[in-house]
Amino acid sequence: MADSDSAPTKFSTSIHITALDGIVNVNSLFTLAVFIGLAWNPYDSSNWLIADQSCAATPKIAEDLVTFHVYSFSSFLFSSLVALGIKQAIRISNSGNQTRNHRSYHISDLTFDLGQINRGVLRVGYLVSAAGSVCGCVFLMLALVNVVQIKLGTLACGSSHSYGAVVPLVILVPSALVIYVCAVLYAFTR
Repeated sequence: MADSDSAPTKFSTSIHITALDGIVNVNSLFTLAVFIGLAWNPYDSSNWLIADQSCAATPKIAEDLVTFHVYSFSSFLFSSLVALGIKQAIRISNSGNQTRNHRSYHISDLTFDLGQINRGVLRVGYLVSAAGSVCGCVFLMLALVNVVQIKLGTLACGSSHSYGAVVPLVILVPSALVIYVCAVLYAFTR
């Protein structure tokens, strides 16, 4: 993973490690949300807030709920494992540099060891990890839409409560994902 043309800047390795830790931490929080969602029983009639039973969700919606949770979990796990793999490669690269051209920077009680990292591989890894996180967020959003339909009534019935919960969700989450993707693409080109 070493690249002789790209010497690391003063804190480049610690910045990469911090970014990868951020990806893993956020994915962990979302994975916890997925597990909580999977633990919930969509057929528990005491959890419904639907007055008109003709607006009750179909078994297909409940099946989609579980499917989207599993897809979301898979995407977040994939993203986290890629990020952890990159982080491990950075650490291996650092340990290989301890024998030659080793540079350490000390700040307070922290020590940052700098390794030479192939920036192309690093960029692709970030991009793949970010793609997994984006897919996980999309699937989690779709699962939440199904939760709303199960709890408050299907969107086909035109329930104002269902639309009041779903509309902000499908506006805010994709908007945040667009910002995230733009930031990742910006970092990818630098």
